[in-house]
Amino acid sequence: MRPSFHPRLINGPFGDPGLYISFLFEKRALLFDLGDITNLSPKDILKISHVFITHTHMDHFIGFDMLIRLFLGREKTLYLYGPAPFLRHVEGKLAGYSWDLVNNYKNPLVLHAVEIGPQSITTCEYRCEEGFRPGEVNEHPFDTVLLAENGFSISMEIFDHSIPCLGFSFKERFHVNIRKDALSSLGLEIGPWLKRFKSMLLEGKDPASIIEVDRKGRTDKYRLGELADRIALVTPGQKITYISDICFNPKNEKKAIMLAGDSDQLFIEAAFLKKDSEIAMKKHHLTAHQAGYIAGMANAKQYFLFHFSPRYTGLDQYIMDEASNACSEAMSRDRR
Repeated sequence: MRPSFHPRLINGPFGDPGLYISFLFEKRALLFDLGDITNLSPKDILKISHVFITHTHMDHFIGFDMLIRLFLGREKTLYLYGPAPFLRHVEGKLAGYSWDLVNNYKNPLVLHAVEIGPQSITTCEYRCEEGFRPGEVNEHPFDTVLLAENGFSISMEIFDHSIPCLGFSFKERFHVNIRKDALSSLGLEIGPWLKRFKSMLLEGKDPASIIEVDRKGRTDKYRLGELADRIALVTPGQKITYISDICFNPKNEKKAIMLAGDSDQLFIEAAFLKKDSEIAMKKHHLTAHQAGYIAGMANAKQYFLFHFSPRYTGLDQYIMDEASNACSEAMSRDRR
């Protein structure tokens, strides 16, 4: 069964953090963290619709300039999310440049920034044709869901990294697999109608709704529910969690395990080895042992480590082994 969403780390484990999630059959992607993004091609970057930033330390935010530079002159609304005081940091970035020539651009670029606080979000738009001057600021209450679309949602937790730091979880509602043998038996062909068919299912349309299917020069009509019963296999959706730059304390531990619970893929930092846990605590990062423990307690099907301290260059395997042992121990303990 082919997944609809494909996550991959942008850089190697010693590089800046960043997770790129591409959409199957769509020219769209999501980005988590905005550090060094030079390993992404311009084609990949231009697919990004939303950027979720854990915090604005340099290695998580320095890619802002490259991102905006590529989008200049294009008609697009780019959504950016980050912890308070995120709007001030976005405005500081934009204030570092002169925008006297932006009137030459015919296509409007809009940055929609969302600042996340403990109980509310604050939004502001910055329009290219206005020299990215701050627009109206609005504040709204919210729970933990930042984005909800027909096919998926993104929720978050606020962690302690000496400053507020966000963790994110991407959850697909459900996955629709098309049975090619069933398509053949009905004489139907793969085509654009399948995207419309899946969208109707994800939107929860009435099973009695009619869907039109183009086939060999003619149009056939089917009831949505009847066609779904014959050609679709509905399975649980993907869950992808991203956690970076948190210290290991009881509150963070509990939040991380809940956020990552039953993830298909957990991307989690492992900055230090257990022997250097005092340094990890001082710098507000996880050790490999702590990362593996969280993965095991969260029952993550797969986990991927990143954000290794450069002091361990060439010692990648030690970090992987330490996390693996801790994960196994946590899973065994949880079963008991």
